[in-house]
Amino acid sequence: METGENTIRKQRQVLLFFVFLCMPKAGSEPRRFSVAEEMESGSFVGNVIKALGLEMGELSNRGARVVFEGVRQYLQFNRKTWDLLVKEKLDREELCGPTVSCVLPFQILLENPLQIFLAELLVEDINDHSPIFLDNEMLLKIPESSLPGKIIRLDGAQDLDVGINSLQNYTVSPNPHFQVQIRARSEGRKYPELVLNKALDREELPEIRLTLTALDGGSPPRSGTAQIRVLIVDVNDNAPEFGRQNYEVRIPENSPPGSLVVEVHAADLDTGNYGEIFYTFSDASEDIRKTFKIDGSSGEISLIKTVDFEATQFYEIDIEATDGGGLSGKCTVVIHVIDLNDNLPKLTISSITNPIPENSPETVVAVFRVSDLDSGENGRMVCSIQDDLPFSLKPSVENYYTLVTEGALDRERRAEYNITITVMDLGSPRLKTEHNITIWISDINDNPPVFTLTAYKLYLQENNSPALHIGSVSARDRDSGINAKVTYSLLPPENGDLPLFSYISINSDNGHLYALRSLDYEAIQAFQFTVTATDGGSPSLSSQALVQVVVQDMNDNSPFVLYPLQNGTAPCNDLVPRTAEPGYLVTKVVAVDRDWGQNSWLSYQLLKATDPGLFTVWAHNGEVRTARPISDRDAIKQRLLVLVKDNGQPPLSTAATLNVLLVYGFSEPYMQFPDAPKEQVQTGSLTTYLVISLASVSFLFLVSVIMFIAIRLWKRNRDASDGSQFEPNGPFPGYLLDANGTGTLSQSYQYEMCLTSGSWTNEFKFLKPIIPRNPAQEGRSDLEENPSFRNSCNFS
Repeated sequence: METGENTIRKQRQVLLFFVFLCMPKAGSEPRRFSVAEEMESGSFVGNVIKALGLEMGELSNRGARVVFEGVRQYLQFNRKTWDLLVKEKLDREELCGPTVSCVLPFQILLENPLQIFLAELLVEDINDHSPIFLDNEMLLKIPESSLPGKIIRLDGAQDLDVGINSLQNYTVSPNPHFQVQIRARSEGRKYPELVLNKALDREELPEIRLTLTALDGGSPPRSGTAQIRVLIVDVNDNAPEFGRQNYEVRIPENSPPGSLVVEVHAADLDTGNYGEIFYTFSDASEDIRKTFKIDGSSGEISLIKTVDFEATQFYEIDIEATDGGGLSGKCTVVIHVIDLNDNLPKLTISSITNPIPENSPETVVAVFRVSDLDSGENGRMVCSIQDDLPFSLKPSVENYYTLVTEGALDRERRAEYNITITVMDLGSPRLKTEHNITIWISDINDNPPVFTLTAYKLYLQENNSPALHIGSVSARDRDSGINAKVTYSLLPPENGDLPLFSYISINSDNGHLYALRSLDYEAIQAFQFTVTATDGGSPSLSSQALVQVVVQDMNDNSPFVLYPLQNGTAPCNDLVPRTAEPGYLVTKVVAVDRDWGQNSWLSYQLLKATDPGLFTVWAHNGEVRTARPISDRDAIKQRLLVLVKDNGQPPLSTAATLNVLLVYGFSEPYMQFPDAPKEQVQTGSLTTYLVISLASVSFLFLVSVIMFIAIRLWKRNRDASDGSQFEPNGPFPGYLLDANGTGTLSQSYQYEMCLTSGSWTNEFKFLKPIIPRNPAQEGRSDLEENPSFRNSCNFS
């Protein structure tokens, strides 16, 4: 163990306590515990429960721990009894050096809430070091002319112990010439002086050997010895004298080795060998001898190594100048070390909370303290963090700080924060230390799932295969972990009219939607439902989105012919006068298609005819007109086969058969024409036939009008009671006219009814259009131009 460090080094002590918001203050007076040095690890120091007046359970629950300044921790807790125990052997001389009272400050920290108790550990000295002389032999030259009572100062011994265990006394071996007396320096150190009791005679005794013993005050006492060799020299009546008895100099710390500190000078009036002066350190400690050196000839004192203000603030050195005759003079050099800002501030984290939950109010994140070994302005510090962070630093006592949040944090905006704590001193130049802390924000379930769209529209072809994937919905949750796991479900319809769960299914994990069965556009064109997205938090949060499914039409229905009826029960013949000109309107084929849009656009073409060149069919409206004048050679009965085809892909078609009779001015009575190739013509009075025909037609027309009015009234009553039968989204539109004017049924046509004989009040057979007057035919008679008179029906 180095004696120099024990005499110079001084430990800076900081008494710490921490006051936490809304918590009672810990006592300002520190509790003191004591322990003798060199005690074995685990030795009892004191009981914290008795010292602090706390309960044993409170210490356990609040996580009590001991914190010393610096890295080393000298005490530890017995967690069962809460006794303070020695953690490692303590060497008082290593810890405190020559300081008499060796006090180590520490803190007892309690959490929940945070509370700090200040305490001190007094390390008591034991007599474990003996006095040691740095020189085992001292050489003294005393002129023989020295008078009794002359005092010769001797180098004292070093004892690392303090108090009563330190060096207390010196003795010298019995002799008639010398005795020893003890002196004390200003700081209390004792040194011996040799006192001449009897005059010396070099001729009788040229040399005297003595043993100097140093004793401490321990029990039992320890001792150390050194040999003194006294040489009796001839008379030298002038001793060296220094120009000043005290020198004071200042040097900055960290000065490089070899730097000149000071030069001392002594003068001797003697000449020759007695006037030559040699300079040495007198009674210098080992630390001084390792730090400084003196040139024996010039008296220059220079550095061997750099000096550190934080270790030693000043040095006091005794310089002895000895001439060739053995006479000496002494002076004292006091060297003050000037502090430089050469120590970085230090930051020590005491506690940290990580992660911290989002949406929490002001929360203590970390507790730390700062320190700087420099002094004055060089040791003053300021702490700061980045300005763009929702955190702040709050100073406490004795360089303690708390890092707290300024308010609630949102994990979805920022999940982690990198905080740089900067500690800067006020020296010149300024030094700083940066400490980085990464704080994570833990998630709570504060965000519901959000759909990518508020409403989804999906399109589905009719006649789909069951379990067909028709689309997906997607929702995102800004939370994390289980709070962000989204589960999808269908919300039952409020009215219950639609059996939703038999139509649609959803995958609860990914939101895929499936059609459970085949859909028919003619039965249902569109429907909608609500999807719910629920997260996995507690309590769970949810949101909803509306999904509309639009069923798209396919060309799966063939055209249906409304007129002429094709059921074969009541064939209907159209009458055409032989005097008809080209373009004469014979009849109109009326058809509808249950499909929609392009699939319901119908076109007509003449597929087959008795006389292909006589008639033509308009492709867009189904009107059958004469293509040329009728000649006498044309057959009376004409059969036309009209193909009705839709515009779907692939197109579907239906054939309609028309029977046309060529007559002379409607005067020929109508009769049933057999299918035989040769027609039988009844003979009779033309006038009689004409009267019968007109009466029959008039009667049928009257019956048709009555039935038409009755049916209209009946249908109106039925529509009023059940309006859903002709909804616009039903299988048949309420109007039968397309947007281009080329639909299958024009609104400008009227209809007449053909009824079965004898049952006209019971059965409605078919509707037949009444074709409006063609302006080109205004010169013709009503009888010829009105299809009601030109058309006849067969009754069974």
